[in-house]
Amino acid sequence: MVQPGPYSALINQHRTMEKKEVQHQVHLGAATQLLTGDLQEETNRAGLDNNLQRWIEDLKDTNNPQMHDIIVDLQALKAHFGGGTIDSKLVAQLLHRLGENTGKVADIAEGNTRPRVVALGEALLQAARNIQRNQTSPEEDLREDSANRGA
Repeated sequence: MVQPGPYSALINQHRTMEKKEVQHQVHLGAATQLLTGDLQEETNRAGLDNNLQRWIEDLKDTNNPQMHDIIVDLQALKAHFGGGTIDSKLVAQLLHRLGENTGKVADIAEGNTRPRVVALGEALLQAARNIQRNQTSPEEDLREDSANRGA
């Protein structure tokens, strides 16, 4: 039997770190894909909760205090989606804040992770804009309902 060398623990630690980095990159890609798709449809799927939870856990794993605001907003978003009725205004606000804060922390991301973090920040901001664009006021809803009845 071959005895482990003095560097075997360090090599194993490096492999574990590489594996986590790849997992984080996969999770970032999945989150970006989720946001660029049909958000309303995604909120009805069970997978959304899992995606948000993985994202939260990935950020917690960094042990970086700069991630705190992002984690708090993700937890609020997760709780809101799990609560039933969706408040589009709140979701848009959370997504916008998440996009801004994600863009700010992209500078600390390294290697292949950085472009994924940048893309995620942009996807969050675009998702917030899309939701805001689709919001109508109660007056607009009434006018539209009246117009549809008269047609």
